[in-house]
Amino acid sequence: MNKLDTLCKTLVLSASLVMLSGCETASKSLVDFAEALPDAPRITETVEAKDPEWVRATGYAPISLQPGQTKEHKMIQAMRASKLRAYQELTAIVHGQYLFGTTAVRDMVVKNDQFKTAVSGIVRGARLVKSYPVQEDVYATVLEVDINQLQKAWVKSSD
Repeated sequence: MNKLDTLCKTLVLSASLVMLSGCETASKSLVDFAEALPDAPRITETVEAKDPEWVRATGYAPISLQPGQTKEHKMIQAMRASKLRAYQELTAIVHGQYLFGTTAVRDMVVKNDQFKTAVSGIVRGARLVKSYPVQEDVYATVLEVDINQLQKAWVKSSD
């Protein structure tokens, strides 16, 4: 019985070693497989959700100066123009405004003073707050955008 007992212990020990070494190989190959996956998302930190920070811009457009044959058509054109102007203002707030200026001086007297401005950028996620006539000849549109959402979109697009 002693030899049989020793033989059983040896077999159990051998089988255990084979099974444990197989587990190690399986776990190592699983790790290698996971590392070889392309673009595997790795979460490194958690980001807290920020409260919205709304930025507002207002655009104005004169109704009577719009092209159109009827007052209603001119009003629709003014609505569109005021909305585009509000987007321009919002873009200037978010992305900044380019200024270019020149001044000509002759005999210590300013002869010519000019400047030009330009705005360029993309604003996504803006929402219409209010669109309304002001007095009788001006139409106004108010837009707003959450600056935190814009920042999040820029971070995602740069990755």
